[in-house]
Amino acid sequence: MAEADKDQFEDDDNEEDVHIETKRKKIFSKESVRCMMYGFGDDQNPYTESVDLIEDLVIEYITEMTKKAIEVGRPGRISVEDIIFLIRKDPKKYSRVKELLTMSEELRKARKAFDEIKYATTK
Repeated sequence: MAEADKDQFEDDDNEEDVHIETKRKKIFSKESVRCMMYGFGDDQNPYTESVDLIEDLVIEYITEMTKKAIEVGRPGRISVEDIIFLIRKDPKKYSRVKELLTMSEELRKARKAFDEIKYATTK
């Protein structure tokens, strides 16, 4: 009798997992998550369960931050300033975002200069 109850509950869990999986769009490939985990010091071939857990945590974090950013900023729009406002009290995240934004600006300027040189030489 106990085994029948156990099997019944396992089937219910699997149906919920399938329903959740079909609702959620895959943002990351399993291979990219594995590579990121390896880059941060995990084994070269981490457990599949670990990869799934990390993927779920990242998606949950992004979802929650997005919801908070929508509440903080203009309705229906998310800006970089909204994200910066949300992470302002976390020094590691804040400094990393500033670093990435600075690097992005430098790359944008370099591309613009390169395009101007390329345009000038073709004229």
